[in-house]
Amino acid sequence: MDSFLFHIINQFAGKWACLDVLGIFFARYFEYFLIFCLLVFLVSRFKKYWRMIIEAFISATFARLVIVGFIRWILPRARPFVENQVNLLLEHAPSSAFPSGHAAFYFAISTIVYCYNKRLGILFFIGSFLIGFGRIFVGFHWPTDIFAGMIVGIFSGLLVRKIFKKLLPNQ
Repeated sequence: MDSFLFHIINQFAGKWACLDVLGIFFARYFEYFLIFCLLVFLVSRFKKYWRMIIEAFISATFARLVIVGFIRWILPRARPFVENQVNLLLEHAPSSAFPSGHAAFYFAISTIVYCYNKRLGILFFIGSFLIGFGRIFVGFHWPTDIFAGMIVGIFSGLLVRKIFKKLLPNQ
């Protein structure tokens, strides 16, 4: 099923220049836009969102460096382009792919943002999904890599949120 879904998405890579540009943009550059949005909140509404920013970066870092790192150490998995013929649009190291570090990082941020601001959180979730989808499209990840990264990120965000609520309940 994983291979089937991957090939349905990746088969369109390299066919239309505008679609390739979009895929590359979401896979490689859109993440900077999401980080920029967080920084705008920090600067424009510091008193209201400082805690959200701290929680978001702690949960994202925990998801990416601790949980993803541990899972990759236990269950290394080759990226799609290593063992298969895929339409690879960008260069990437043939490192372990499961779970997706990008998906874990950005879904953790999205979860925290959602806890503070539902509308903005939904937009962040959509952005995180587009990053993950773009990384499948360009040939970097299997769909289950993205799904597992999403689960890790959401778990990390909820865990950090719960810890912060216990440690600083009235802040």
